[in-house]
Amino acid sequence: MVRRVVVALLVPVTWSPPGVDLEAWRAAMAEDLVDLLARLAQATPAIAATPADRGLADEIAWPGTTIYDVATATIRPVLEAAAKDGFDQAAVIAADAPDVPGLVLGKLLRPLERKPVAVAPGLGVATQLPPPDWLADHDLNAATPMALRKSAPQPGDVESTPEWRRLRGPADLAGLDPALEGWENTRALLGG
Repeated sequence: MVRRVVVALLVPVTWSPPGVDLEAWRAAMAEDLVDLLARLAQATPAIAATPADRGLADEIAWPGTTIYDVATATIRPVLEAAAKDGFDQAAVIAADAPDVPGLVLGKLLRPLERKPVAVAPGLGVATQLPPPDWLADHDLNAATPMALRKSAPQPGDVESTPEWRRLRGPADLAGLDPALEGWENTRALLGG
C-alpha cells in the first residue's frame, strides 16, 4: 500500500479583511485546511512550519499530527522531510486555501501513479518520494507547471491539475462559495 502524506505549509500571509486581525485570519485559514486534511481517508495529514511559525503549527495541529520544522516556506524541505519519514508520496498545500475541496487534493495526488510530479498552480505540489533531483525548490506562489517543467528531463514529467484559489487579497473573497462544506473558522471571521 502506498503511504501518502498531505502537508499544510504555513505560508506568509500579508493581508486580512478589514477589521480582522491578521494573525487570527491566518490561523483560521490554516486551521480550516488542517481540519480538511485530518479527514482525508487515504493520506496522513501533517503541517510544515518555519521556526517563526512553530507556535501557530502547535496551536492548529490535531493530537498526533506530525509537524515538520523547515528552514524556509518552500516545497523542497517539506518533501525531503516527508521522504525521511518513509512516505512514498507527498503533497504540499498552501495553508491559505481554507475552502479547498478534498476532490482537488485527490486530483493532485492521482497523477503520481504515472508521473513523478503534479502541480495545482499556485496551490500545491505533489511528488513521488524521494523528490526527483531535478525538482527545483519553489515557494507555492511560483509553483506553476511552466516553472517546474523548466528543470524536468521531459515536460511530461510534470502533470498540471486543477487550480484552486487562495485567499491572498480582497478580490479572492468573491470566490468563496458559502455552499461548500468546511472552512468554518474562516467563515466565522467573515461574519458567518
